[in-house]
Amino acid sequence: MTKMTSAYANKMLRKLSEDKEYWRKKENEGCTYVAAADEEPVVPNYDYATVAAEIDAIDEKMVRIKHAINLNNATNTITVGELEMTIDEILVRMAQFNKRKDVLDDMRKQEPKTRINSGMYSPRKTAPEYTYINYDLDLVKREYERVDMQIAEMQIALDKYNQTFEFEVQI
Repeated sequence: MTKMTSAYANKMLRKLSEDKEYWRKKENEGCTYVAAADEEPVVPNYDYATVAAEIDAIDEKMVRIKHAINLNNATNTITVGELEMTIDEILVRMAQFNKRKDVLDDMRKQEPKTRINSGMYSPRKTAPEYTYINYDLDLVKREYERVDMQIAEMQIALDKYNQTFEFEVQI
């Protein structure tokens, strides 16, 4: 068993992904070769069993690390504001808030009244048309700021936790 933080575990996963890509590239480049019929072939140094074993070992380490991260995220809680939440709850809530923030961002950028350009002159229609917002613009701006602050609060708590809390990983 090894103790590690979530931040370290994620760095380790990135390193393992790079290692796996190395072995996959080695396999891709070495599993076949081309030679003319009238020349001595240059056979790449490739051993399927070795490469497959390396990839399998990397995959097994990745499974163990990801499982430990998932257990950690589902079972440990941190305080965000006045709420006690598990890490996975925070991650889900942050994703929801980020989607909501995008909607609010679009809404807060709207003008109360916008002229619609028809793009084409129509002799039957002489009066211009307008699009009007149907909400309190100041309320939307305040809501955007509130959601943005909640995301920041969650991110700060999560960053602190990821850098300091250690959990066990069997690798």
